[in-house]
Amino acid sequence: MTVSRTICLGFIAITALGTLLLALPLSISQGGWSWDHLLVALFTSTSAACVTGHIVVDTGTYFSPFGQVVLLALVQIGGLGYMTATTFLLLLVGRKFGLRDKIAVQQALDRSELRGAAQVIRSIIATTMLFEITGIFLLLIVFTPTHGLQRALWLATFHSITAWNNAGFSLFADNLIGYQASPLLNLVISGLIIFGGIGYEAIFEMYTWLRDRLLRRPGRLVFSLNFKVAVSTTVILLVAGTLALFLVELRNPNTLGSMPFGTQVLAAWFQAVTPRTAGFNTIDISKMTTAGLFIMIALMLIGGSPGGTAGGIKTTTLRVLTSCTKAILQGKEDVSLYERQIPFSLILKAVGVAVGSLVTVIVMTTLVALSDPEINFISILLEVVSAFATVGLSTGITAGLSTFGKLMIIVTMYIGRVGVLLLMGAILGDPSPSVVRYPEENLLVG
Repeated sequence: MTVSRTICLGFIAITALGTLLLALPLSISQGGWSWDHLLVALFTSTSAACVTGHIVVDTGTYFSPFGQVVLLALVQIGGLGYMTATTFLLLLVGRKFGLRDKIAVQQALDRSELRGAAQVIRSIIATTMLFEITGIFLLLIVFTPTHGLQRALWLATFHSITAWNNAGFSLFADNLIGYQASPLLNLVISGLIIFGGIGYEAIFEMYTWLRDRLLRRPGRLVFSLNFKVAVSTTVILLVAGTLALFLVELRNPNTLGSMPFGTQVLAAWFQAVTPRTAGFNTIDISKMTTAGLFIMIALMLIGGSPGGTAGGIKTTTLRVLTSCTKAILQGKEDVSLYERQIPFSLILKAVGVAVGSLVTVIVMTTLVALSDPEINFISILLEVVSAFATVGLSTGITAGLSTFGKLMIIVTMYIGRVGVLLLMGAILGDPSPSVVRYPEENLLVG
């Protein structure tokens, strides 16, 4: 079996196991069991394993403590990735790390080299624990005064893990709207989202640079192209997204319009961060303007960076495509970024990701619109893009979708998590380079 098929089937296996566990009467907090619970369990399990955050029921009241623990475990495994989680377990039991395991990790994390794969896995687990535990302690400060220490500890743990994994699940019925004026919660959750979605490689480089600076080691670390692109694009999107949402929602009395200035800035910042595949919200998404929703859709489709817990087409794909456009406008034949030439194979991959993503969104939006014609288009488009980019933001239509509509959202979440190219590789088999070269001929484009 190919590595791509192993990864795709692994996510299906995790989702199936999660569905069985969440469908148990033990996982449901109230009411008797019915067949409706099976669809709820399937939808929630897929959403958790794909670190999306889409819900059809209120997580905090529908699921029992056992069900919430199962959901959180699915989020953690889904955030780490099937291959990362299983490889780490194999390392714990002392299994030898073979060539196939290294190739699997390389494909799952989109790494450029095979060596050091075992150490990368250990570093990823350590980084995850460090950020999540830090988030728990900081969120305890927010939740303890109103919920008591015992309840606050669970709330802090749940929200720290879901934020780091860019999942967006919340135990509050209104998500985080009740904490829209809390600077600490907004900064902690948004910080976990940003670092979780920027990619482990970027975090490792940042850590190495800080370590060498603090220890005053000789030499200067040269940041990789991936780091420069991921960090710079993330900063640009966060600043531009905050400014855009602030301006379009400023006069909307149902969102930012009725808030004090400080809370307006905080809410605009938070809602610019969460479309980067996290799914939390501190304002009512259903009451946003159409322009605000469209900005959210654009931010969701871009998503985070490779190698992290985020979804979307990724920041690096966006930069490669924009650099291609820039090169064409300048009459250049080569595409470059930060004085580095981009390989042609990487350009083809970026085009493939973008086209595959757009086709998926168009097809799924059409199918959901056909199954639920009474729902307005912008809400359906946001729902589908949110599912594909594993975000979880919604205008509140998820629970009201038809059974077919919910199944399409489930499929969309799965495609978005495993990736369009990886899924096609699993279906069609590993690509083989062509040895045939055809003659060139021009055609009209644009």
